[in-house]
Amino acid sequence: MRWLITGGCGFIGRNLVRRVLADTAAAVRVVDDVSVGTREDLRAVADYVEQEAFERAIDWADWSRSRVELVAADIRRGAIARWVAAGADVVVHLAANTGVGPSVEDPLGDCTRNVIGTLNYLEACRHNGIKRFVFASSGAPIGECTPPIHEELPAHPVSPYGASKLAGEAYCSAYARSFGIETVALRFGNAYGPLSSHKASVVAKFIREALAGEPWEIYGDGRQTRDFVYVEDMVAAIMRAATAAGVGGEVFQIASNAETTVQELTDKLAVALTAHGVRPPEIRHAERRVGDVTRNFSDTSKARTRLGWTPAVSLDEGLARTVKWFLDTRGRA
Repeated sequence: MRWLITGGCGFIGRNLVRRVLADTAAAVRVVDDVSVGTREDLRAVADYVEQEAFERAIDWADWSRSRVELVAADIRRGAIARWVAAGADVVVHLAANTGVGPSVEDPLGDCTRNVIGTLNYLEACRHNGIKRFVFASSGAPIGECTPPIHEELPAHPVSPYGASKLAGEAYCSAYARSFGIETVALRFGNAYGPLSSHKASVVAKFIREALAGEPWEIYGDGRQTRDFVYVEDMVAAIMRAATAAGVGGEVFQIASNAETTVQELTDKLAVALTAHGVRPPEIRHAERRVGDVTRNFSDTSKARTRLGWTPAVSLDEGLARTVKWFLDTRGRA
């Protein structure tokens, strides 16, 4: 298979690139603006050849130049999306503005990246005859509800980020039904794991702070809940979404199906850090953030029955692996 992966220099993207190259004889083309993940980050998991995005004369349908290519480009540039998608078998769209906080600070920027960026790569699929499109979504479109979150709940996003991801899901549904593109939207839980050196999520942030001797800051009382999913499990779900039959136009919850409070997370992370000789830091509390939901965990039964996917790594094991990765790469990540 020929995989076009947007956001491939990022946390999930690099884990996916590594998995694709390990499991198949596939070719990979990464599109990333290298604003968060870097060229060096991608180089750590794969040797690649960089192609200039403005080289219109290049035969983009030719994937034989290198097993891994990097195109440094903004997903909001629709013409580039059409060029680089030529010849791909599947598009995995990971690139996005991420997080509630940044979307509240800049709703328009969040919209253009997450809505226009997604639409550009759906259009690239339409114009290039690509039949499979995997979209990285989130539980954020649902907003406040009594969990577990499942695919049939009505969406009431409470943040611009949730609204932009909901718009992406809606466009996926429309392109599946209007143009026959087999879109698969994956609503990821809270991702963590190796290669998360730049990630702003709570697990990576807390580990970095612990290694720097800085305190942990919890927004609110720590009783808010999340569904933490290990990155290798997420990548396995993407692989299934890219290849499983009969799932076009569908949405799937991809998470651990377990509700964990932020306080419970800090307790488990403290155990993992202590086991590796790192002293857990003190905890401080701050005001709850605007747009944060109170409870969040997912029912993953649809992914189990339709995708054949279930999470395999427990939170305790995943945290231990993640702490070890941070320690092993300390000074290099």
